[in-house]
Amino acid sequence: MWFSGDTSGEPQAAPREHVEPMDDVELAALKESTTHTKIDAAPRDTAKQQVTDGTVVHPEQMTGVYDAPDGTPFAKIGPEQLGNTWLPVIATQDGWSRVLLPSKPNGSTGWIRDDAVERNKTSYLIRVHLGSRTIELRRDGQQLGSWPIGIGKKETPTPTGRTFLLGSFTDPNQEFSPVILPLGAHSDALDTFGGGPGTVAIHTWPTSEVFGTRSSHGCIQVPEDALNHLTEVPLGTLVLVDQH
Repeated sequence: MWFSGDTSGEPQAAPREHVEPMDDVELAALKESTTHTKIDAAPRDTAKQQVTDGTVVHPEQMTGVYDAPDGTPFAKIGPEQLGNTWLPVIATQDGWSRVLLPSKPNGSTGWIRDDAVERNKTSYLIRVHLGSRTIELRRDGQQLGSWPIGIGKKETPTPTGRTFLLGSFTDPNQEFSPVILPLGAHSDALDTFGGGPGTVAIHTWPTSEVFGTRSSHGCIQVPEDALNHLTEVPLGTLVLVDQH
């Protein structure tokens, strides 16, 4: 959250005491934020459709996640889980970055020290429109493509809000998609699916009749051409899922 304007004459809160980096013992006591965990203490995203400036961060080692700048640590996050972990930055403040997290509940966020991360920027944005059942890929504000998609069935809907590309991998135990792109979001209806934690992903499907329909357990099914484009998008890229 950014604020501007003259606040002279208004009561000012006492400055927070600077928080030093945690040692290994303190980190060990915290639950790790991954696609397999649920961390109820995480602050929630309140701007669920707001576009960012594309800044993403990569934890260089296991690092603490806080509820506010110089606040209380409630989790930790490491450099890898489905490949290198890159997280979208949704706010900054005095040497801290607020990021979207990959753990449940959906919309979980936390603050990470800037001196604990590598920074980069992506010019891509992925928009998923559940109402029109389309996915849109944009770069530098320009549309690169739009494709029909299959989305979650009524009983297992695709969750809305801000999320991000968490990983990219090939699963030799299935044949429905050559590459799977898991997101930092989970089904709100299923605690587990296929042996996993109900992580929502983007992937192809062998038959085209699913496109334009409610056909999945929450994942986003895309044509092969769309997947070919999306696999070129950097991890950490913001994904906005709306009802339109």
